[in-house]
Amino acid sequence: MELITNDRLKIAIKILRACLFIGLIGCALITVGILGVLSYAKTQGAPPLAVPLSTLFYAEDGTLIGEERHQGETRYWVSLDDMSEAVIDATVSIEDRNFFDHNGFDYKRIGGAVLADIKAMAKVQGASTITQQYARNLFLEHEKTWNRKLTEALYTIRLEQNYSKKEILEGYLNTIYYGHGVYGIEAAANYYFGKRASELSIAEASMLAGIPKGPTHYSPLVNEEKAKQRQNVVLRSMVQNGVISNKTAEQARAEELTFTGNKVVGREDIAPYFQDAVKKELHSKLKLDQDTIETGGLRVYTTLDPDLQKMAEEKVTNVIKEDSGIQLGFVAMDPKNGEVRALIGGRNYEESPFNRAIQAKRQPGSTFKPILYYAALEKGYTPSTQIRSELTTFSYDDDRSTYTPRNYKNYYANDSITLAQAIALSDNVYAVKTHLFLGDGELVDTAKKVGIKSNLKDVPSLALGTSGVSVLEMVNAYATFDNGGTRHKPIFITRVENYKGEIIYENEPKPKKVLDEDLAFVTTQLMTGMFDEKLNDYTAVTGSTISDRLTRFYAGKSGSTDTDNWMIGYSPQLVAGIWTGYDNNEPLTIVEESHYAKNIWAEFMEEAHQDIAPKPFKPTEGVVGVYVNPDTGLLPTKDCPVSRLTYYKKGTEPTEYCSKNMEDVKKDKPKKKEEKEKKGFFKRMFDWF
Repeated sequence: MELITNDRLKIAIKILRACLFIGLIGCALITVGILGVLSYAKTQGAPPLAVPLSTLFYAEDGTLIGEERHQGETRYWVSLDDMSEAVIDATVSIEDRNFFDHNGFDYKRIGGAVLADIKAMAKVQGASTITQQYARNLFLEHEKTWNRKLTEALYTIRLEQNYSKKEILEGYLNTIYYGHGVYGIEAAANYYFGKRASELSIAEASMLAGIPKGPTHYSPLVNEEKAKQRQNVVLRSMVQNGVISNKTAEQARAEELTFTGNKVVGREDIAPYFQDAVKKELHSKLKLDQDTIETGGLRVYTTLDPDLQKMAEEKVTNVIKEDSGIQLGFVAMDPKNGEVRALIGGRNYEESPFNRAIQAKRQPGSTFKPILYYAALEKGYTPSTQIRSELTTFSYDDDRSTYTPRNYKNYYANDSITLAQAIALSDNVYAVKTHLFLGDGELVDTAKKVGIKSNLKDVPSLALGTSGVSVLEMVNAYATFDNGGTRHKPIFITRVENYKGEIIYENEPKPKKVLDEDLAFVTTQLMTGMFDEKLNDYTAVTGSTISDRLTRFYAGKSGSTDTDNWMIGYSPQLVAGIWTGYDNNEPLTIVEESHYAKNIWAEFMEEAHQDIAPKPFKPTEGVVGVYVNPDTGLLPTKDCPVSRLTYYKKGTEPTEYCSKNMEDVKKDKPKKKEEKEKKGFFKRMFDWF
């Protein structure tokens, strides 16, 4: 009997030793396995936290004007400091109460979930921590496989090893799905409540915190009753977690919530053509690829003035008849820095995203003449330079090609007119003679100086704007005159930030002096002539149809061809230009259509300046203002009493007086018969000179 007992004891000891040995081996293997996993995770380093994020576009006043979404998904990124405390407390309480204490895995919770599942014989309770969920959101599909769970565990370890709890929680709250294509708490706050995440109340935060468990079931826009029940669960968790009191929870339950649905705070999706230009700049200037622009979560701060953009769009709508097929391109720019304040590329972006302000190349007509006459001033012309205006056929090139420019309605002075009159009346013969006088290449070179990049054909008709250019190019050229001969490249973007708020691009103005500032001012003063009826001669000045509506100092030039109509002009504070015409080059045969450009320009400029004190163009130190007779360009006398203040570069002003014979010859020239007795402010202003 004793022998049997000893044998059994020996066997038991052997079994115990074996179990102990196996246990030690098992612990060693587990330890090695854990160390191996940790070493592997450490070797792999910090996993990237990049996720697709919506790129946002802001106007110059900080207004959100649009966004670039990835596959229709709304995703924003905000820091933890820009989220209300209620959001953080509600999310941690319902999703992972021990988040700040564990290392990525909540073993107690895992054990409880396993027991609950065994008891119910079904999957009834989850145990994923916030870190695990974040790993899943960042890197994995949501299929339920052992391989996915293992990979999730590895990513969880890597996240915990390389990022702080604050960084993990911030990332989780910015990537969790809240239903309706909305990712992240900022987008959810916008979508459901029309608020920012920093503005959410406890009631709103607890409602949103309940959605991720089942967005299709707990969205208040899908089933408000279920959403309310889920909110109650969240509030109880917050009480149990000690972040709010029972009283506060009851107040939150009783709070009536208003759901907006699909509202983005501060956003009016405006200026789509402008936004397209901004995206093009991101690609060309910053060398960003399309994927980065669409999903990089960029914050793009632009030069757009929402008020000016709205004004421009309203003027287009008010002036152009709704059933008209005519199109347009419009640009408004700050001449001091080249920043584009408003842009319209067509009448309907949805129907045609083709940007006629930038992409279209149309003949600028007589709006090209200020560039010509600046070049002439450099070669010795003055506002008083006289050339004969009459029907003329020009021969050019070795093959003796001929060209016969014609004035509007075939009106000619059949006499000499001054440069000041030629630009105000838009005399084509004067322009072509001047171009030929300047010689090959001069006009093209000057155009390049002021920012015209389009190919220009150096033929006699170039003086009349027969080579296609864009509206943006022409407005930029006029801005150069307005800015005293200093050119800025057109600017659409002032600053770009990444999703973390770090500046990755900031515009650095690079002005370039390209023109003589004195002659630039003389050119500007010549362009005021289109509104001054003292320069009327064989026809009326080209701005006579709108000058009654102008209440301040403007310089400008209109232009037209059979298929194009332009008006470009500026004040000391703003330059704007517009082209109107048909995409298919259909001739402009309706009289009303030929006035669209001028009317839109006049209405826009007047409203744009309504809160700005009138400001004249300031003469430069190198010019002198002289009262001259507008018909002769000479000093007035009692025989030639009409005078107009005209500016010249010092040393080029006239010293000869107008004689009676000169005035008598001019009196014989045909004049425009009709002249209104009532004059607007702009016309009365010129009468003072």
